[in-house]
Amino acid sequence: MPKLRIQVLLILTTLVLAGCGTPLVERTSSHKDPRPVVLTTFSVLADLTRSVAGEHIRVESITKFGTEIHGYDPTPSDLVKAQDADLVLDNGLGLERWFERFVLSIDAPHVVLSEGVEPVDIRSGDYQGLPNPHAWMSPKAAQTYVDNIVTALSELDPAHSGDYQANGAGLKRELQGMLTALQNAFSTGEATPALVTCEGAFSYLARDAGIKEAFIWPVNSDTEGTPRQISDVISFVQEHNVPTVFCESTVNPSAQQQVARSTGAELAGPLYVDSLSEENGPVPTFLDLLQHDIDLIIAGLTR
Repeated sequence: MPKLRIQVLLILTTLVLAGCGTPLVERTSSHKDPRPVVLTTFSVLADLTRSVAGEHIRVESITKFGTEIHGYDPTPSDLVKAQDADLVLDNGLGLERWFERFVLSIDAPHVVLSEGVEPVDIRSGDYQGLPNPHAWMSPKAAQTYVDNIVTALSELDPAHSGDYQANGAGLKRELQGMLTALQNAFSTGEATPALVTCEGAFSYLARDAGIKEAFIWPVNSDTEGTPRQISDVISFVQEHNVPTVFCESTVNPSAQQQVARSTGAELAGPLYVDSLSEENGPVPTFLDLLQHDIDLIIAGLTR
């Protein structure tokens, strides 16, 4: 998003607040939540942060459930929400390119949750050589996210640092259990399984599991898979006898349907990556999301 758009949004936000009749302080003071406010870029990070924070922190997400986060376009209401933030958390690794300019308007500390994760580089396409941003999709790397959240919240609210450490330790135990189950599922076979998805969002999970990986496109974009990309994946599936291919919830599965038809592989899913579901949906929390995907992948590749 151009710098000019950020300036326009800031002007619009100021006008909206100024035109509301009652001063902002008076409008918010009567129902102001006294807890510190932590702002995250998308729902997955928000849920992970809430799991560490417990009741001590109010956590907000800029993007809503089901939103495609790669090309998100911030709104004036996002800027209004950001003004209350005491701390801002984002993924990093080039995921939220829109956020790099958005954060300039926020007067709050900023922490990158992927800091300390060993990146996996994208191997093809326009993003070749850049780090794959989807590190939270690894039960191993997600433990680094938890450590970074615990540190950030403890610095923001030292009085409750013991609770944050305890909550973080519990989360890491659950993530380690998922990691162990994932690795055990693929440790006994003679042939190395291969995970084939629409977007290359599972490179870190594939690294955890010790399995091969292929995808139609590296990062979600406006395209739905070029003929060359689809042809390359068809060849990969045939060469490696891949029994099941997958697609994610926020993209059009038509390209992967073509792969399945051409190879006889089953199309399973959807997998969830960039967004949680609503509370009554299949993946209302980050742990639900990761467990859902791991279960589907194990079932599809070991049948």
